[in-house]
Amino acid sequence: MIGGMHHNLQIIPIPAFKDNYIWLMHNGQQAVVIDPGDALPVMETLTQLKLNLHSLLITHHHQDHIAGVESLLQAYPKIEIYAPKLEHYDFKHHPVCEADVINLPPLDLSFTVMALPGHTLGHVAYYAENSRAGNLLFCGDTLFGAGCGRLFEGTAAQMYDSLQKLAALAPSAQVYCSHEYTLRNIEFAITLEPGNRALQARRQQTQELRQRGQPSLPSTIALELMTNPFLRCHTEEIRIASQLNDTKPLAVFSRIRELRNLY
Repeated sequence: MIGGMHHNLQIIPIPAFKDNYIWLMHNGQQAVVIDPGDALPVMETLTQLKLNLHSLLITHHHQDHIAGVESLLQAYPKIEIYAPKLEHYDFKHHPVCEADVINLPPLDLSFTVMALPGHTLGHVAYYAENSRAGNLLFCGDTLFGAGCGRLFEGTAAQMYDSLQKLAALAPSAQVYCSHEYTLRNIEFAITLEPGNRALQARRQQTQELRQRGQPSLPSTIALELMTNPFLRCHTEEIRIASQLNDTKPLAVFSRIRELRNLY
């Protein structure tokens, strides 16, 4: 299933485990893979499409995002690997942090690294702005379709700030998340904003996609701003749904993140 195609660049979601997506970008010859939690489906796709693996981009250290790295290194020993500087990895890699730029000449792409603590303390995203492929965001487990990642290591304030950074990106930016959580997130979001027509429409569209066996991703920043409750903590309806007297968006965010954990 092609997630996006721009000027000979194709972006493919490779399903893994229960609900992970490993994203693969290629131009018909060279490929870049994001968060390979499982090597086998990646290698099968590379073989099927007759692609050479050029590099890996890692957003954070959880096993469902990196467990396939060692096997891919064995099969493709010359690959370049980029991973967060603030996290530990056993494999050789280029440590990256906020504002670093990763140039990928085979795909004519450059990604800027964004530090996004919250899900993990060292979590990063990779953002290509105004490239020939448009604006591309690979955000790991920070932003999901109509949701956000759990707070395993960071604080609510860190995650809130990280999401605000993503919310400020170009509305047209394509959002490539790492999990197929969209429909479940939408159902939760509707409990907070039952009157949100954009959210109602997204539920219908997402249901149709999933019934056809198609991914709900990529999303866009514009769509998330209209339908993602974690980017809408400033709205009156969500504040009321949080049942807080505190009107500060961070307090509302903290509360609805707790509610989502229990949903």
